[in-house]
Amino acid sequence: QVQVVESGGGWVQPGESLRLSCAASGSIVKIHTVAWFRQIPGKQRDMVAAMSGDGDHVEYPDSVKDRFTISGDTAKNTVCLQMNSLKPEDTAVYFCAFDVEYRDAQLLIKREDNWGQGIQVTVSS
Repeated sequence: QVQVVESGGGWVQPGESLRLSCAASGSIVKIHTVAWFRQIPGKQRDMVAAMSGDGDHVEYPDSVKDRFTISGDTAKNTVCLQMNSLKPEDTAVYFCAFDVEYRDAQLLIKREDNWGQGIQVTVSS
């Protein structure tokens, strides 16, 4: 059983910043990857930031590179997304995801992607 919860988000004007936070709880054995995605209604969910469980590798698409920064403490099962210089096209529902190995109710180790519920980010004048 793994639960993922995002916090933060809201409405800002172009050029402003937001910081999103996310925490996972449950019988996590190992974190392979943590990531943030965003989705506009009617479109697919796209990755905007990803980080390896050990924090050694990060990845961003060109659309957010140099503006967004993923960080966190995987030992505490938390991750953040700092979003600077926000643009109207950044408006979307943002999701965090943990690719983890966890122990299920039968004490078996499983690997799954675990998603938060999503939080709205709106950037407009």
